[in-house]
Parts: sequence; C-alpha cells; structure tokens
Amino acid sequence: QVQLAESGGGLVQAGGSLRLSCAASKNIFNMNAMGWYRQAPGKQRELVAVLSRGGNTNYADSVKGRFTISRDNANNMVYMQMNNLKPEDTGVYCCHADLGTVLFQKLDYWGQGTQVTVSS
Repeated sequence: QVQLAESGGGLVQAGGSLRLSCAASKNIFNMNAMGWYRQAPGKQRELVAVLSRGGNTNYADSVKGRFTISRDNANNMVYMQMNNLKPEDTGVYCCHADLGTVLFQKLDYWGQGTQVTVSS
C-alpha cells in the first residue's frame, strides 16, 4: 500500500506560480511512474504530467512549457512547478503512483488532492 499526500495548492492570480508537492509513504525509485492529474467541477479527470521510472516526462498540451514535473527519490517526493497559471488551470490536483503489475494485478494509488484556484 502507498499513501500519497499533496500540498502546495492555493489561490493565485493569473500569471502567477505555484509549486505542488507529493510525499509518498514508500520508495518511489522502483515505481513505474509518478504523475499529477487534475479535475475541475463538471469535467473529467485529466492527466497533467507524468514522470516515468526512466526519467521520461509527458505533459498535457495545455500545460506544455508552463508546468514541470520532477522527483526526489531519496526523500520519496514528487513535485510540479506551475508557472504562468491561467484560470483554466483551476481544479483539484491529485498525485498518482503507478506500481505496474504485481502478481497479475495492476496497482496504482491516489492522493486526496490539493485545490488550485487561479483568478483572472
């Protein structure tokens, strides 16, 4: 079992920046991937950024060039720096851990989320 705890959300004006943090209860070194998702009211949860075990990153087109995902394996932390925030970025941001397939079962875990609100 993996527990994930997010922090760093808040209220910011358009054009501002926030840095989200995700603390994992287990080592993230061997996890297939760590990622950030977001969900706004009335919208489906969407992938924002993902960082694979090998260091590859992928971003939603809407955040490319503005958001950066990173990790600190020694401290079991995942971060996402968010710059030039837009009102459309408003939502609950959740950390996600993909452990891959273990004993024929696909395992993944979610944090409870942190609210990001961007005012115009």
